[in-house]
Amino acid sequence: MSRTGRVERVTKESSVLVEIDLDGTGHTEVATGVPFFDHMLTALGKHSSLDLVVRATGDVEIDAHHTVEDVAIVFGQALKQALGDKSGIRRFGDAWIPMDEALAQAVVDVSGRPYCVHTGEPESMAGFVVGGNYPTVLNRHVFESIAFHAGIALHVRVTGGRDPHHITEAEYKAIARALRAATEPDARLAGGTASTKGVLES
Repeated sequence: MSRTGRVERVTKESSVLVEIDLDGTGHTEVATGVPFFDHMLTALGKHSSLDLVVRATGDVEIDAHHTVEDVAIVFGQALKQALGDKSGIRRFGDAWIPMDEALAQAVVDVSGRPYCVHTGEPESMAGFVVGGNYPTVLNRHVFESIAFHAGIALHVRVTGGRDPHHITEAEYKAIARALRAATEPDARLAGGTASTKGVLES
């Protein structure tokens, strides 16, 4: 069974297309108009081993916020679509990722119940812009938007770090690895569901 998702969203602020194949090899085609965000999404696709296409245009001349937010929303929706009924998957995943001096952990439950906890980023990141185009204050908003629209529980924790670039990259890669683990087929389930309720939904 194909585990793919394709979602388009058009507003007055942005136009977004996201395609996901959970059984891919990490091939990515990403263009959002926000170069550092492209870098993070490319890393997310590569390290989760999902094939990812993201094409977005938006009012980045005003601010990156609208485009980044809308891509996160559509990514979450496409991920939810690709997961289908979630039968046969591991459900839970976690990962620790270092990036030089930075260390981040992500833990995922593909439960159908959206929740996001994001802690540990230094206060200085609230006013930092990576590469002149990506405000790191958006990190939490991205993670919350993905979790809510994908219907997953996502905990992201930064336990160390100084460079906002390194911290952000460690977070995205940790999420990627946790998602990879959570969405992988579990042969021991024999196509069943990793829940005593028999279903993974809200």
